[in-house]
Amino acid sequence: MLFEVSGVEIHPLIPPLVALLVSTFTSTSGVSGGFLLLPFQVSFLGFTSPAVSSTNQLYNIVSIPSGVLKYIREGRMVWPLTWIVVAGTLPGVLIGALIRINFLSDPKVFKIFAGFVLLYIGIKLVTDILSKKNNNSSEDRFQELVKSHSKSQGDEKLKLPRSKVKKFNLKELVYEFYGESYRVPTISMFIISFIVGIIGGAYGIGGGAIIAPVYIAFYKLPVYTVAGPALMGTFLTSIAGVIFYQILSLFYTNTAIAPDWTLGMLFGVGGFVGMYIGASIQKHIPAKIIKWLLGLCILFLAINYIFVVFK
Repeated sequence: MLFEVSGVEIHPLIPPLVALLVSTFTSTSGVSGGFLLLPFQVSFLGFTSPAVSSTNQLYNIVSIPSGVLKYIREGRMVWPLTWIVVAGTLPGVLIGALIRINFLSDPKVFKIFAGFVLLYIGIKLVTDILSKKNNNSSEDRFQELVKSHSKSQGDEKLKLPRSKVKKFNLKELVYEFYGESYRVPTISMFIISFIVGIIGGAYGIGGGAIIAPVYIAFYKLPVYTVAGPALMGTFLTSIAGVIFYQILSLFYTNTAIAPDWTLGMLFGVGGFVGMYIGASIQKHIPAKIIKWLLGLCILFLAINYIFVVFK
């Protein structure tokens, strides 16, 4: 099948199958999987125009709702954290889209740019995992609760602890998860989200793939409460990103900027199923394993992208 916008010719079942596999694992850490699908499109499918970024964001729009709904039902959606992500990344994504079109249209430059960003975040996340100080008791207790109930009573009778917001204003956000409080400065999180939004907008991932490891590694927030807000933030900012790219395509007529709707939808269908599976199994996976999965994926991509300069 030939996809006209991207120029990709591939069997129509491959995109949803690839997205299903990727999103099942990445959604456990609050990442849609777009940061893995983008290099797949660039390197394997040969989709290198700026339209690959908007297509990737279209995938986010279609795939994420199933995972988000699962996290909401289980009471692990910290809404103030979600609004900070959205408020910061949304304007950043729009700026990032302009940067992508005007300064990063060369695939080689784009890969190097993305590589160094991901390398820094990946190193920080892995070193945090290896640190002796990396002990999050609420995550451990949560895992023990799930494990004990799974053995004795099964998932259907399991009552998961819900996150509770204690305080939220312009100064700080305080919330509780499984008997432990987490306090984070609102303004600094907003600024970081804004910067991440710019990077994510240029990269075509909505910012969530970077926000999740940043919140886990730098703010020491439990991965079980970060996943939902990160996915929701990615979903909302991706909607804005796709609309913005579509509008920009009216002014940049010599370059493919608007998403390849057919290809993006096919990726999204597979991702929709994978997101639900990932969100469902997340509570059964130890937090350290989720963090290792996220960290190693990011490092692999970073190294792969950086080495493009030597080819």
